[in-house]
Amino acid sequence: MGKKGPKRHLKRLPAPKFWPIPRKEAKWTVRPSPGPHPINRSLPLLLIIRDILGYAKTAREARRIISEGRIKVDGKIRRDYKFPVGLMDVIEIPDVKEAYRLIPIPRKGLNLHPISEEEAKFKLCRIENKTTVDGGHIQLNLHDGRNILIRVNDPTNPEEDTYKTMDVLKISLPGQEIEEHIKFEEGSFVLVTWGKNMGQVGRIKEIIHGIGRRMSVVTLESPDGELFQTSLEYVFPIGRDKPIISLPQL
Repeated sequence: MGKKGPKRHLKRLPAPKFWPIPRKEAKWTVRPSPGPHPINRSLPLLLIIRDILGYAKTAREARRIISEGRIKVDGKIRRDYKFPVGLMDVIEIPDVKEAYRLIPIPRKGLNLHPISEEEAKFKLCRIENKTTVDGGHIQLNLHDGRNILIRVNDPTNPEEDTYKTMDVLKISLPGQEIEEHIKFEEGSFVLVTWGKNMGQVGRIKEIIHGIGRRMSVVTLESPDGELFQTSLEYVFPIGRDKPIISLPQL
């Protein structure tokens, strides 16, 4: 492996804690390819196929399954065994008619949640920021690296500009058409994506704005009626009247 090891691989001990790998059986594990999700917020496709789903016993078997085009992520075949699968990504295995969504689960971190064939047809994406491009059109930059262009008829009065940072879009897969717009506002249901309340669901009761997202706090009410707080950075809207994705705790 020599000097190239650290570039192609990742040491197991400092790998994200939610990765389902033995820490002391070997020194190296697969390093995710550069992509839409950072290492500490994603799982390489090989680990999902071998260590979580158990469709392969070895890395070689998992690489073969992936290279044969038998795995889809967000409706597209992925042949890179190091492809980083992250928050809200949809994994499909057409051969066995199974589908999963990667979501935060309490005490487990990012993990797969089985979903129906119908639910695998869409994905939720949070708007991280937005920019104005040539012609006065609006580009929405989403949490998974994709961009969606909103065309406006009148740049001086863009009535189509109804989208705000932290709002969430329900988009079709793989077509990427906007099917629903979930606003980040009081009363909306959100999923906590990180921190000590990771995986918890609640309705927004209050938004306390500070300097930037990490200094802003959101007060949530759990389904049991208990109030708790988390950083604004960690909340992900998933519905207005009720969550529009299935969740293990609901």
